Amino acid sequence: MSAVRIEPASASHFDDVQYALSGGGDGRSCQCQWWMMRSSEWDSTTKAERQERLRSEMHADLAPGLVLYVDDVAAGFVRVGPRATHVRLAHSRKIAPLSTQPWEDPDVWTVSCFVVRREFRSLGLTALLLDEAIEYSRSHGARAIEAYPVDVSGGKWRSNELFHGTLATFIAAGFHEVVRPRPTHVMVLLDFSQT
Repeated sequence: MSAVRIEPASASHFDDVQYALSGGGDGRSCQCQWWMMRSSEWDSTTKAERQERLRSEMHADLAPGLVLYVDDVAAGFVRVGPRATHVRLAHSRKIAPLSTQPWEDPDVWTVSCFVVRREFRSLGLTALLLDEAIEYSRSHGARAIEAYPVDVSGGKWRSNELFHGTLATFIAAGFHEVVRPRPTHVMVLLDFSQT
């Protein structure tokens, strides 16, 4: 059995997060910044600028996510934090107006994206990252967690389309469906006051 551990993605983990992000998909170019800026700002930034933004976030008191290690290899990353810091979400016509939670509430968090390196996929690591993200949120004062997974039950999906996570993973972790902005995209919520 492989040894698995998950740690907050603080400044000392920057190189490990970079390794996790470079294992296939858009992680290397995105630098987990897609949700952190509006479209116009995203379009005007380079990969290097997005990388520096992530580095800066990792120097803050609150880590922007968690990094998962398998036998000391950085195999995955999840972005988790206060929803109000995810600028693109606030301006999304398919997400913000549908939320049942006050948008500016700092105690509503979000799990917005996952990255798992190609060689570590299909091992259940996303579920482990989500479980730890829930505990990380709770321990930092979150009242609720909102997320936007994909319902994969109706067809085939490329792994690069699953950065939101899958609905089944969130339901298994105790989230409930709030609304479907699109038939395959779901808003889910875990309210700690009801658990």
